[in-house]
Amino acid sequence: MKNVDNYNFEGKKAVVRVDLNVPLNDDFSVRDFTRINAVIPTVQKILKDGGSAILMSHMGRPKDGPEDKFSLKHIVAPLSEKLGVEVKFGGDCIGADADAMAADLKAGEVMLLDNLRFYKEEKAGDEEFAKKLASRGDVWVMDAFGTAHRAHASTAVIAKFVTDKVAGYTMGREVEASKKILEEGEKPVTAIMGGAKVSDKILIIEKMMSVANNIIIGGGMAYTFFKAQGGKIGISLCEEDKLDLAKELLVKAKELGVNIYLPVDSRANTGYSNDGECKIVDNMDIPEGYMGLDIGPKAEAEFVEVVKNSKTILWNGPMGVSEFSNFANGTIEVAKAVAEATQSNGAFSLIGGGDSAAAINTLGFGDKVSYISTGGGAMLELMEGKKLPGIAALED
Repeated sequence: MKNVDNYNFEGKKAVVRVDLNVPLNDDFSVRDFTRINAVIPTVQKILKDGGSAILMSHMGRPKDGPEDKFSLKHIVAPLSEKLGVEVKFGGDCIGADADAMAADLKAGEVMLLDNLRFYKEEKAGDEEFAKKLASRGDVWVMDAFGTAHRAHASTAVIAKFVTDKVAGYTMGREVEASKKILEEGEKPVTAIMGGAKVSDKILIIEKMMSVANNIIIGGGMAYTFFKAQGGKIGISLCEEDKLDLAKELLVKAKELGVNIYLPVDSRANTGYSNDGECKIVDNMDIPEGYMGLDIGPKAEAEFVEVVKNSKTILWNGPMGVSEFSNFANGTIEVAKAVAEATQSNGAFSLIGGGDSAAAINTLGFGDKVSYISTGGGAMLELMEGKKLPGIAALED
């Protein structure tokens, strides 16, 4: 797989698939710059070589064509500021105005097309749509790792219609980061898995059993494990059809000598709310009418100790309902421990996108961990050993 360092963009127009699907505030200002920041080095390399860049991305999930709230026009100004170059807005991603602007684009210039998902052809992987996108440039650069697990027109199918194709820096960093966990991780290796459902994380948990010394399980999926062991979990989240699977995972971990850490206690509430009567409960005996919404203080202390003594850390998923202030403490304490292990213990830490990345960034620890993935779903599939269409397209 060729990357941007192995390619000279002098005199070339690069059609660059980036991931600018960033969260916006009500006034359309950017709430989190992680994905914009990730785009900058690749574009700067293209411009430094003497090339020009035609950027394309999606934003949100528009249902029936163009919607103002999903237009990429809202990020032209902040993107220009970060790049230090005025970014031109090309409008409709396959429109005549975009064609004309692309044709006139000069070395050192950058333009941004509007949301690819305004067209159903993008998600459908339509070949004519992909061919139209490819026709504007001399080289396709794939740098949108967060969408690399989707065989969309701009992330994979477009490769059929270009001679030159290279991976951007973000793609390269993501692949390298996963390799440091799966193949090069210094022991002890700890995987921290959170989230609501065992079914969402089963493949990554099984994969990490062949790599990790410790697997920490938090979030809603932990209660399925407690019920599988005969515990009383009140009205906590539980996948009834995954109880046998939970038992099997615990047995398999024991056979492989992998330590599974489940939260011994929880902060529980009388419903899925930030309000109500909150109490600390034993996870094998949660009272009727109570729902576990965050790991408790005993679990926090145990998890933090394991994390601080680790040399390689993968974290994917919150420890509780971290968007509720009364149930965010477990996620916050784990985030602090990951940052401390990285800074003080020299650990390599990979944050697998989503809520985990949000927690790290919100706490100001973004520069205190080794790598924050730009794509939660794509990172999970890569770590599970799946072949991502966006990577396969670069290798064919």
